[in-house]
Amino acid sequence: MLNEYDEIKNLLKKSKLLQEQSTVNNLAKSIERSIDDSQSKNKSSDFGDTKKEKSRTYRISGGLLTLYGENEKDLLITGEEKTNFQETMDDFVADVSDLADFGVLNLYKNEVQWSGKIIDANIEFFFTVGQSNGVYINGDMIKLDDNLNELSTKLTSFFEKFKSKWAKVLGNRKKTKLKKE
Repeated sequence: MLNEYDEIKNLLKKSKLLQEQSTVNNLAKSIERSIDDSQSKNKSSDFGDTKKEKSRTYRISGGLLTLYGENEKDLLITGEEKTNFQETMDDFVADVSDLADFGVLNLYKNEVQWSGKIIDANIEFFFTVGQSNGVYINGDMIKLDDNLNELSTKLTSFFEKFKSKWAKVLGNRKKTKLKKE
């Protein structure tokens, strides 16, 4: 009786693992679908605005940049914005870590947000420029050592580059909008 119990228990474990693998494989497909959906749907602003915001996501050299705006003109990407995004990813790899998974860079009317994960340190980072400037990290059981101090210094230093570059983009988007109106 004990052998049958163990066998059923092992089969349940294998079934759960297969289900998790299926979920992970379908995650990529669902992300692609959600990107396509976000291009056609209106989203409400995260900052409590009563107007509906639209969004459009662009894939640039393997990374994703999402623009948010009130109209179609706000959702058009410039060559400078594409270049800045590519340079941002390249600079991060050169200055901070070459083992990183980048999240979506979100470009709002008054704010830029970008996140990702530094794989070898198992630390998630979050940069924000605009209404609440800063660099934030998140992780489980982070070992306090010289490597963490070095990584923290690199992230802080890189954030200054990020802030400078994307604050200019925010400013240019506002100037462009004012000229058109």
